Amino acid sequence: MEAEASRGGLEGELIARMAKRQERRRQELLALALGVKIGCKGNLLWKPIKLLASCPQISSPVVRRSALKDTPEKLSSYEKIHNFKVHTFRGPHWCEYCANFMWGLIAQGVRCSDCGLNVHKQCSKLVPSDCQPDLRRIKKVYSCDLTTLVKAHNTTRPMVVDMCIREIELRGMKSEGLYRVSGFSEHIEDVRLAFDRDGEKADISGSAYADINIIAGALKLYLRDLPIPVITFDLYSKFIQAARLPNAESRLEAIHEGLLQLPPAHYETLRYLMAHLKRVTTFEKYNLMNAENLGIVFGPTLMQPPEQNALTTLNDMRQQKLVVQLMIEHEDVLF
Repeated sequence: MEAEASRGGLEGELIARMAKRQERRRQELLALALGVKIGCKGNLLWKPIKLLASCPQISSPVVRRSALKDTPEKLSSYEKIHNFKVHTFRGPHWCEYCANFMWGLIAQGVRCSDCGLNVHKQCSKLVPSDCQPDLRRIKKVYSCDLTTLVKAHNTTRPMVVDMCIREIELRGMKSEGLYRVSGFSEHIEDVRLAFDRDGEKADISGSAYADINIIAGALKLYLRDLPIPVITFDLYSKFIQAARLPNAESRLEAIHEGLLQLPPAHYETLRYLMAHLKRVTTFEKYNLMNAENLGIVFGPTLMQPPEQNALTTLNDMRQQKLVVQLMIEHEDVLF
């Protein structure tokens, strides 16, 4: 009897210890989302954090406000490498980095396609990542690098994402099968051409396109055609591995770590999109689109394997769906 009582006591102690460890992990994740460092100096903040962790209806707006507050800082840290290409200069030219003459008759140096900076080939390796794209050099909106477009327009996110989401939330949140039902491909192509031609002046209102699925399709096409996906090639495997973790809390922690490694423009675009998709799920009664369904739609759109292998994409579809589903469900904590 004493042995059984002792074993029962040990089991109870083990369960209590595991519960305490899980609670600690949950609180650490929330602290990360709030930007609070846990340590000696953070002890005074620990009680409010515990209160927020145990009260989702309070924590959600606080975390969201914290994310929005950080946006200007992220904008100022948007770095972009130069897009140098070999160039033949007509007439004498001097390197804008070392100020020395560019010798030769052809291919004397390189020029940045985005900002027009002219330098020697050897100097291009020394130039800092301070490219400031010139709008006159940006020929299109679709299929343009996300950071390039954002810096050229001096915005936190691509105008395509802002404008399409604004239009969808204005008149399409109750549309059955939103993002799942496809609009006419020729009309979606018209929207793409309008953005490429007119930029933020493109007309995507209801008078121009009554079917909201056309606008939803144009948004998906923009995200799908990015030369570097929103979840970058470099971080693709990290997110896939995170989705394969058996423990739910470990999955969230790993996804959060991956999000922090995204380039600022990609992070802000993803944050804004997930907040929108979370709002879409609140109209599930009408649009029949929950987080899982949206994950199926947006998984392959936001995540693409770097090797572009069809078999790899097929094998990873479940993980792609799960990553997006978790980001939607836990948007208020992960971002």
